Amino acid sequence: MNLNLTSTITMPEHRLRREVVELCRQTGKPLLKLSTKDYIEHGMKHWVEEFGSAGLVNIEVFNELQHTITGWPGGKPNADDTFRPERANPFPKRVVVFSPHPDDDVISMGGTIRRLIQQGNDVHIAYETSGDIAVNDDEVTRFMHFINGFNRLFANDSDEVIDRTYQLIKQFVQKKQAAELEAYGDNKYLHPTEKEPVMADIPEVLTLKGLIRRGEARLACAYNNIPSDHIHFLDLPFYESGTIEKLPMSEQDVLPIQELLAAIQPHQIYVAADLADPHGTHRKCTDAVLAAIEEEKNIGAEWLHNCRVWMYRGAWAEWDVADIEMCVPMSPEELREKRNAILKHQSQMESAPFLGNDERLFWQRAEDRNRETARRYDELGLACYEAMEAFVEYRF
Repeated sequence: MNLNLTSTITMPEHRLRREVVELCRQTGKPLLKLSTKDYIEHGMKHWVEEFGSAGLVNIEVFNELQHTITGWPGGKPNADDTFRPERANPFPKRVVVFSPHPDDDVISMGGTIRRLIQQGNDVHIAYETSGDIAVNDDEVTRFMHFINGFNRLFANDSDEVIDRTYQLIKQFVQKKQAAELEAYGDNKYLHPTEKEPVMADIPEVLTLKGLIRRGEARLACAYNNIPSDHIHFLDLPFYESGTIEKLPMSEQDVLPIQELLAAIQPHQIYVAADLADPHGTHRKCTDAVLAAIEEEKNIGAEWLHNCRVWMYRGAWAEWDVADIEMCVPMSPEELREKRNAILKHQSQMESAPFLGNDERLFWQRAEDRNRETARRYDELGLACYEAMEAFVEYRF
């Protein structure tokens, strides 16, 4: 089983599109205003000669990019799909969105998820890891106060969990916070990669942190009208090291994904291809999904013949315009709805330990990235939208 498939991902060539988009950048012109002189001065005379005129080159690339834009990411039923990025049929489609952490789905493609659901598609969300180490100890303390208060109000302090597990977690967190204060003083909130861990979390603390993130993911899914039985927490083993450094990925990480795909038999799969993830989790999660697809392909799974895989990127990077093969626009209201879903992940706001050197919060990064994609399309002379989410097809 090949467990490093992201190393073999190749971008679509789109040579003409790539060169002409770059020419637009160099000249500061939209596509339909490029002249023969522009092509000649930038060493691209061969395209004019091949198509017959600069205008015909411009129209060819304009149409290519125009056809990537769709308000129907699951395909538009009863419509001519000749120039649409997705098929009209079958409809509605069964869709599986794989999310490396319990918030990457809404950060990366929250607008598209809402559009898929509103248009009647059957959408499943599969969270590949627990995301437990990205929960700050302060969040644990906050939930512990709630648990204790709940117990006093409704159980008269008689709950055995409070007597044992609560006290165990409380004492550990206090000990850990004291150790960090002694080791780092006012710098205890440095990025985790900038300091040596003082104490590794005990299993009970990691379990509680994972539970916090599950609850947030369920809230975001409920906001997007995803049924609870369409939410899947895979908790892939490679992630559960309890530290930033992850375990090697193995077949045990692939099997749960393969079983889920075989059970749902989707017409669309969305996977993260944000290989700029500084901790490598996205890469491993994507490798696990692609390996599962390859295994299904090897055993001759019929459902794969009617399935497409779309790759998205998240908080760290975006696809180059020349690579984009499907682009889903958002109105100002739809962008606000996407933000609302992201904000359900409260543990990942200001206190999240993995925000890094970029001081923007995740919802701010997402909005800036989506607006930038829309701006690039606008600069090329295409339709001007508030924001856009972009995808590239993975061909297996």
